[in-house]
Amino acid sequence: MLTTFVRYALLLVLLGALALSGCSRPDPEALRFGLSSSPINLDPRFATDAASTRINRLLYQRLVDFDQNLRPQPSLAEWRRLSPDHYRFHLLMGMATFHNDTALTAADVKATYAAILDPATGSPHRAGLNMIEAIEVIDEQTLDFHLKDADPLFPGRLVIGILPAELLAAQHPFSRQPVGSGPFQFLAWPEEGKLVLERLDDERRFEFITVKNPTVRVLKLLRGEIDMLQNDLPPELVSYLAEQEAIRLRRAPGSNFTYLGFNLEDEDTGRLKLRQAIAHAIDRQAIIEYIMGGAATRASALLPPDHWAGDPDLKLYPYAPARARVLLKEAGYIGAKRPHLVYKTSSDPFRIRLATVIQQQLAEVGIDVELRSYDWGTFYGDIKAGRFQMFSLSWVGIKTPDIFRYVFHSESIPPRGANRGRYFDKLADELIEAAEQKTALDDQARLYAELQARLLQQLPYVPLWYEDHLFAARKGINGYTLARDGNYDGLINVSKDGT
Repeated sequence: MLTTFVRYALLLVLLGALALSGCSRPDPEALRFGLSSSPINLDPRFATDAASTRINRLLYQRLVDFDQNLRPQPSLAEWRRLSPDHYRFHLLMGMATFHNDTALTAADVKATYAAILDPATGSPHRAGLNMIEAIEVIDEQTLDFHLKDADPLFPGRLVIGILPAELLAAQHPFSRQPVGSGPFQFLAWPEEGKLVLERLDDERRFEFITVKNPTVRVLKLLRGEIDMLQNDLPPELVSYLAEQEAIRLRRAPGSNFTYLGFNLEDEDTGRLKLRQAIAHAIDRQAIIEYIMGGAATRASALLPPDHWAGDPDLKLYPYAPARARVLLKEAGYIGAKRPHLVYKTSSDPFRIRLATVIQQQLAEVGIDVELRSYDWGTFYGDIKAGRFQMFSLSWVGIKTPDIFRYVFHSESIPPRGANRGRYFDKLADELIEAAEQKTALDDQARLYAELQARLLQQLPYVPLWYEDHLFAARKGINGYTLARDGNYDGLINVSKDGT
């Protein structure tokens, strides 16, 4: 329950935001989904931001999707592995027609992936598909992918939405006028911050309304100017919504992994015992309970334990401040000599609050931390360039274990990958490479479990938690299912009483 003071303060903020929210009444026939940030690009060849990626799943279909444990499963197509470097995909009959009433065929699949692989296109997804040597259309429903080298994880890479070959050839502006074969079709993008789609099975209109300020977004939900929203709310607003009779809240576990990252070439953060001291000094459970409103689960690895390549036997780092102090002494910090670390984070108020709590907990064991917060572009630019000692970030929407090569292999130093902390470990490299050579998922899973145990021992990252997902909707909104990766597929089945 909120205290009287917090409730009163929130009321004042909400009333103050009332003037900013406008007085226009929404169209009663549409369902409205509140977003914290606008989609940037509705062409799946280029989309990388979360809002675009999630909306594109509604507009386009893909060859392959994932089951509950993130194992690849057929979506538009089933497949056979004809040899280690040769896969045949067969489109499932009757499944797909583009929104311009043309049939989706193997030629469209080839055209989509050929465009991504063309350097002139400039697709950010090209690097993740550069193992493709050639694509051969066998017939309207069948095509072959020939690879440069064996890749047992290859089917899980074919998750890009398929576009019509005819429109690709005509250089159609998919980014603002998408044409796919998904359960929703594009209607209009009349202004920044308002995107209108139509659900095909019942012709229901959906409006995606961008409201960056979380307080104003909550106000619009309470007033009925939006019908539902997902995530991106501070805990006090979640608690406030929980007390509102007109609102229904749902939570579900998420897979977005939050961690502390380190520059391993730094004199201080390059010391394993210092990183171990940090891991023992952070009271994750207290942060989750009192700062995050219980909306997270403690983590030991990048992949959640129920992922097919996760490790359910990994132990959590215990909160042990006394052990942290011993490790600091063993690392050479004795007497007045204390480590002084610069901790970079984004300027998001909630992230600053989390960083401040971590700063205090580290100070209690003898680690001085200087917080520096930046706008997102500056902060992320510094992290990619290696200009940091310590930082916190989250990995979002991870599906396949090839993330380990991208993040931890010694060959993945930027710009070739995201090994931004300069982690060099021969055993980790060998485990990554051995797993990539296995064809059976069980064999891969065993090696990835060994790798995750090694990473927990070496701590290039200190794992923090997996953040939960939250869905808030007005009373009468039914049928929405929260996905583990936070996608918006629940809109396919959502309904509203009385309409």
